[in-house]
Amino acid sequence: MNNSLPLPDEKKLLVTYRVESGCLGPEGECYVSSFCEFAQRQIQPLYADFIAWNVVSRDDKHEPEIQYNLVTKRVNHSQASRYFAAFGSSIDQFEIDLSEKLTELIDEFMGH
Repeated sequence: MNNSLPLPDEKKLLVTYRVESGCLGPEGECYVSSFCEFAQRQIQPLYADFIAWNVVSRDDKHEPEIQYNLVTKRVNHSQASRYFAAFGSSIDQFEIDLSEKLTELIDEFMGH
């Protein structure tokens, strides 16, 4: 894989992160759509050279919290891990960074 950065959008790994309304408190259903829009804007710079983002509400519990797609095809965790490795990154560190960033964004959004 040619790993000159930044990649054109069509070659970036699409990371879909599904936000559960409960993480926004007992009234989370009222705020989850607004939070997803807010988080989408705020998270764009994270790994922006080779990642595209889609932050959405997790309406279907059967869907995974994090989903990886490359050129419209879903890729599994192992395949996504190899993609990250091609850019000198770790998927495990990515998921830690993402979790920490979302916690910060929830606190910011909720005014804490």
